[in-house]
Amino acid sequence: MTEPTIRRATLADAATLSRLGAETFTDTFSHLYPPEDLAVFLAESHSVAAYRGYLSDPAYGVWLMEAEGEPIGYGLAGPSSLPHPDVTPACGELKRVYMRKAWQGGGRGGRLLDVALQWLEAEKTGSLWIGVWSGNEGAQKLYAKKGFEKAGEYRFKVGGTLDHEFIMRRA
Repeated sequence: MTEPTIRRATLADAATLSRLGAETFTDTFSHLYPPEDLAVFLAESHSVAAYRGYLSDPAYGVWLMEAEGEPIGYGLAGPSSLPHPDVTPACGELKRVYMRKAWQGGGRGGRLLDVALQWLEAEKTGSLWIGVWSGNEGAQKLYAKKGFEKAGEYRFKVGGTLDHEFIMRRA
């Protein structure tokens, strides 16, 4: 088995990202939501059109991790939209780093995270931000190792459900 590769995604990858985003979000979080809330969220946040929007906007970076030509994970970064009073237009946000379950562990997600953070550091002059589900202790520990600290809390809407999320910042 060859080591997975990471490449910058292109507009041609929009449908792949849509499928991968919906699959990985569902695998990780579907147990938290009523099916109708999950369906609304996936239709809004993981549509092909949503990924085309990210991919065509130079303010965003999207990367695909592939193993033997198959997509196994992705990262998305861009301007911060988190509801915190210290967020400015100069700030960047890690929006998503998701891996297929079979590929989690072994540092692959950390590699993808590092690529996104390096891009944000080069693109943004302000603080870097991450919103993370309050129950995702593994992600919180990983982000803390990368220098992020809890800076607040907010509610993240998934359909009609409001999740308790933490806001993390790296100055």
